[in-house]
Amino acid sequence: MKKQKLVMVGNGMAGVRVIEEIIKINPNLYSVTIFGSEPHPNYNRIKLSNVLQGETRFEETIINDWDWYQANEIELYTGETVLKVDPESQIIITDKGREESYDKLILATGSLPFILPVPGADKKGVIGFRDIKDCEMMIKASEQYKKAVVIGGGLLGLEAAKGLIHLGMQVDVVHLMEHLMERQLDPVASSMLKRELEEQGMNFLMEKATVELVGDDRVKGIRFKDGTEVQADLVVMAAGIKPNVTAANESGIYVNRGIVVNDFMETNQPNIYAIGECAEHREVVYGLVAPLYEQGKVLAQVLCDQKDKGYEGSITGTQLKVSGIDLFSAGEIYEDSTSKSIIVHNEFDGVYKKVQIRDNRVVGIVLYGDTKDSNRLYKMLIEKQDVSDLTSIAFLQAAGQGEANDIASMPADEIVCGCNGIVKETIVQAIQNEGVTTVEQVGGCTNAGRSCGRCKPLIQDILEYTLGDSFDQSNNKKTLCGCTSLNRDEVVHDIRSKELTTIKEVMNVLEWQNEEGCSKCRPALNYFLGMVHHDYVDERNSRLVNEKMHANIQKDGTYSVIPRMYGGVTSAKDLRTIADVAEKYNVGLVKLTGGQRIGLYGLKKEDLPAVWEDLGMPSGYAYGKTLRTVKTCVGKTFCRFGTQDSMSMGIELEKRFERLDTPHKVKMGVSACPRNCAESGIKDVGVVGLDGGWELYVGGNGGTDLRAGDLLCKVKTKGEVLELTGAYLQYYRETAMYLERTSQWLERVGLEQVKEVLADEAKRNELNERLQQTLARYEEPWQKAIEDESIRDTYYTVK
Repeated sequence: MKKQKLVMVGNGMAGVRVIEEIIKINPNLYSVTIFGSEPHPNYNRIKLSNVLQGETRFEETIINDWDWYQANEIELYTGETVLKVDPESQIIITDKGREESYDKLILATGSLPFILPVPGADKKGVIGFRDIKDCEMMIKASEQYKKAVVIGGGLLGLEAAKGLIHLGMQVDVVHLMEHLMERQLDPVASSMLKRELEEQGMNFLMEKATVELVGDDRVKGIRFKDGTEVQADLVVMAAGIKPNVTAANESGIYVNRGIVVNDFMETNQPNIYAIGECAEHREVVYGLVAPLYEQGKVLAQVLCDQKDKGYEGSITGTQLKVSGIDLFSAGEIYEDSTSKSIIVHNEFDGVYKKVQIRDNRVVGIVLYGDTKDSNRLYKMLIEKQDVSDLTSIAFLQAAGQGEANDIASMPADEIVCGCNGIVKETIVQAIQNEGVTTVEQVGGCTNAGRSCGRCKPLIQDILEYTLGDSFDQSNNKKTLCGCTSLNRDEVVHDIRSKELTTIKEVMNVLEWQNEEGCSKCRPALNYFLGMVHHDYVDERNSRLVNEKMHANIQKDGTYSVIPRMYGGVTSAKDLRTIADVAEKYNVGLVKLTGGQRIGLYGLKKEDLPAVWEDLGMPSGYAYGKTLRTVKTCVGKTFCRFGTQDSMSMGIELEKRFERLDTPHKVKMGVSACPRNCAESGIKDVGVVGLDGGWELYVGGNGGTDLRAGDLLCKVKTKGEVLELTGAYLQYYRETAMYLERTSQWLERVGLEQVKEVLADEAKRNELNERLQQTLARYEEPWQKAIEDESIRDTYYTVK
């Protein structure tokens, strides 16, 4: 049966969750195309504040990586915005002039930051706080400026302020109301929060109404309604969000505050649905992830012809963490004449708890500093339980008293992960029936903990209680992924001992929980099998997307081609060839790379084999988990300071080790003297020339996590450099985690351990022998694609 075409506008958490649910129900029903305005795969916006505060790298926020889209045959257009929908013709139109037809259309366009409509709001230095680009702009601004003002004392504003303080800026938080987070906290909890944040370095300007942003081209300050002003080099607008309904407004789709939908997430136009922060359901627009995921499940059922009772709205419980302080609120925050409150205010420990009760039912919850009771109380609220017999309070308990049996007494249907609606029973069943033993595996199996992550300590408690004595050992083990309870060393050991030779065999014999694996384990297993078996036949479809294509995909869906230039040395003939190819294929950009090569950017997928054939050069592997480049200086051939022939050394290293599969990318540098013009001190392997010899440095990194290389040894001859480099690379190949850079690996195993192994001549020879056996199997990938029609048809033909 021919697949229906499902197009989704928006590549965020809510929309992609719909696609995940559809894949679970019926993966063969739709051909899916997604348009996202940002140049990234789906990432976790909840963790943007962690990125800003330096606690998390952006890569760690990605929920569905590029390979997930490819593995599920999803066409993803990043950096492309849908401007209009034609409901009659069932076509969408993008800002790049692309027209795409659909059978079903999901609008998941999310929200936009609310920018105050005041004079000066369009000045440089005025931004919102909604996506990773905003984080990057704040980080960049902090390098040049020191005075920031955040407008908005809600959750988003306080998280932004904390991040800016972490970046070394002086921060004022401007808030219109009398209390911070007045929608989630009552005055007592708000005052406690304000005092704590002031101790952390925030300054608050309360009950201030902004009327103008002053300055010339760039903002220099804020003027308030009362006539006062405050200086600012950076202004972050965090005063709220508004549904992104631009495309709907242009398309005849009914919009009130958001895109109006019914209980089945249907708009007023046939075959068009809306979900997430852009959707308005029963006059409510939701901004928290839990109700958006509930909507996602309903819409997936509708699209798979399993329409049930529909989405009936959500009572939202807000579990927050502001600058290290745990908060929870749900229901009614403020008392009235019909309600009574149970209040615990422990100023000694900085804990405040208030539960509002009306007619013996919980109607509101505020927790500050201690939120371990949040799930239990929230369940009482949404189920309208009679609590008349549960209102006593115990004082001055010993620390931890009463907590030992919390998990045992927790009802099976109590929600553990509010974002994803996962209850205790689901997690316990995964532990008992699926063999999961870590928080990560629980997330992979059930989705619990994959969003805000604040339920992870509770998941760990459930693991500890359910696993009993076996918990400690399993908890300390980092498994390969959520598909298995085995770690890297156990998998490699079993591949060797059981003589497993294919990915499918590994998964079957080692009882993988997901029989197809995932985008984490498939590339890792492909690497481990190739590392163990010298005659292994590479499973190309298990590689990461760039390695599979042997070219780097760019944010607009085009590709870059970077041919090999050994040691950064080229010729007039090669330069003419590159110029001719650039003109012939209308290359968008020709650029010198940091690795002393020339990159051609903006090539179409279908043109890649022809480009490679016209170039007649080997792949530079700019996309691979392999040796990327060997950077060299001109050396003693031309430089008056050079003591060694760095270019010939670099060229020989690159030719010897090119195409070698490694756990992560490897970069080398060869400098002819200690001036280090080739940056040898921050390479995975760095070689520095001396009078009468060479120094070898290892474990350097010039990227985000800057690390100076460690001196491995000093040698006298080129042969010794090649021998030690080969043994070092093979030892790294055989002992590193997949996707572990040499800098991380060296810190984990220790420099002295590496020195001890390489000092043993017999071990050194064995390592080099295994390395040479591996190198013998590699073929030039671009040439193979040129010669093999089946490869071109499979990977480079537009269908």
